[in-house]
Amino acid sequence: MSVPVPKAVFNILLVEDEPVIRELVRSMLSDGEVQVECADNGLEGLKLARTRPFRLILLDVVLPQMDGITVCRLLKSDPATAQVPLYMLTAKAKKSDIEMATRAGADGYIQKPFRGADLLDLVAKLRGA
Repeated sequence: MSVPVPKAVFNILLVEDEPVIRELVRSMLSDGEVQVECADNGLEGLKLARTRPFRLILLDVVLPQMDGITVCRLLKSDPATAQVPLYMLTAKAKKSDIEMATRAGADGYIQKPFRGADLLDLVAKLRGA
């Protein structure tokens, strides 16, 4: 009888300064196969992204210590993190905001308030589910 091989955990980094949104996203996405780790400022998020393997980064634009656009630009210019899908999760949704994030290397843009289904669909798509 064969023993089932457990799927690898899908690690997500959420960089968000609002505690309510951090907890909402964590509770919505976390399960036995998805783990959400959080940072509450841009500098901490940058450090975590460079020290742990993540399969997805969700990044706010307006953050203390270092803004999300700068974090995005630094991560996308680093060969160690450049291939990690990075989506902005932010209330900044003017056309110029989206263009700035795209120029910084963001792979996508999710506007707050967001629908939970959109995040769940994104994770499912990236996991190949």
